[in-house]
Amino acid sequence: MKRNMSNTDRIVRVVVAALFAYLYFGGIVTGTLGVVLVVLGAVFLLTAVIAFCPLYAPFKINTNK
Repeated sequence: MKRNMSNTDRIVRVVVAALFAYLYFGGIVTGTLGVVLVVLGAVFLLTAVIAFCPLYAPFKINTNK
């Protein structure tokens, strides 16, 4: 996989994933919405770690300069 995410994009994703985790594990958001946030947070964290977003590929988006 070719890298298609910039460092700024990766940092934003990690921050959003941490926010989602805080909302869920802090008991602020619960139920189905909480689970959805945790799953989205996990996806954001995974894509930030590998620096590749599969949704960017079909649209030819590349934030990595």
